[in-house]
Amino acid sequence: MSRMIMGTSPHAEPFWEATREKKLLMQWCTTANKPIHYPRQLSPYTLEDTLEWRESPGKGEVYAVTVVYKPSMPMAKVPYAVALVDLEEGARMMTEIVNCDPTEVKVGDKVQLTWDELPGGRHMPVFELA
Repeated sequence: MSRMIMGTSPHAEPFWEATREKKLLMQWCTTANKPIHYPRQLSPYTLEDTLEWRESPGKGEVYAVTVVYKPSMPMAKVPYAVALVDLEEGARMMTEIVNCDPTEVKVGDKVQLTWDELPGGRHMPVFELA
């Protein structure tokens, strides 16, 4: 799928730099010992900057899914599955489920990380059925 190229921010830069090596990094609040996604300046649990980066194995389960039939931009191929995925470590991320019939993706399906190449050497984390 063709993608819009997103910008980045200083607190998200480690996340995007790691995608160059196809590594999924999650922020962790070291006080609450909980993962955070999307990258932020402060922990939403404590409102402190007690954050560190940890690599995620990229395994999870579909929490919610919808199939998009109308393209959001002219170059998008439809249909495609957009999902909220609960990662094993506890973070939830919005993503695309790829390499399958999007109408077959169901809540509760096990998924694993894969990558969609972006210009400039970065990669978009997406998931496929496990």
